[in-house]
Amino acid sequence: MHIIIIGVLYLLLSLLMGLLGRHRKFGFWGYFFGSIVLTPVIGLLLVVASDPAGS
Repeated sequence: MHIIIIGVLYLLLSLLMGLLGRHRKFGFWGYFFGSIVLTPVIGLLLVVASDPAGS
C-alpha cells in the first residue's frame, strides 16, 4: 500500500513541475517527463534555471 502512495505522490509532484514549467522553454510536457525521468526535485531545478518561452 505504501508503494502506491509514494507512486501517486511522485506523479503528482511531476505534474506540479509540468504546471510550473508550462510557460517555460520546454513547456508542460518537457518538464513533466523530465521530472518523471529525473525526479521532481531535479525537475524543479530545471524549471527554475530555464528561460521563459519566447526568449
